Amino acid sequence: MVNYWATFCGPCLREMPELGELNEEYADKGFQIVGVITDAYRDQEGDHNIDVAQEVVDSTKASYVHLPLTLELLGGPVGSVQAVPTTIFVDENGNQVGDIQVGSKSKEDWAKLIDAYLELV
Repeated sequence: MVNYWATFCGPCLREMPELGELNEEYADKGFQIVGVITDAYRDQEGDHNIDVAQEVVDSTKASYVHLPLTLELLGGPVGSVQAVPTTIFVDENGNQVGDIQVGSKSKEDWAKLIDAYLELV
């Protein structure tokens, strides 16, 4: 589950603690959440908004991998993300599974989607 979020996005921040819980609860099923921070990046001039993003991750206890933007990520699916949060489910080979999810969801709604998509892979 790849969750694109931003430090300024209230709905993103509200769902992050529950995403952290889901990441732990589903870990034994081969499931993992990866967060992509759409407003934090690294370039030749240094880090941009990385400290703020780390503060958000720490304060929300979103205990899963979070990646700042890179040129490689911009060339991939993140280039088509037009709103945050946006979530894409992928299989172990990086192929999209199911529909792109735009907007935040409750823990229960995410669990239903996770269960459904795990049955497909």
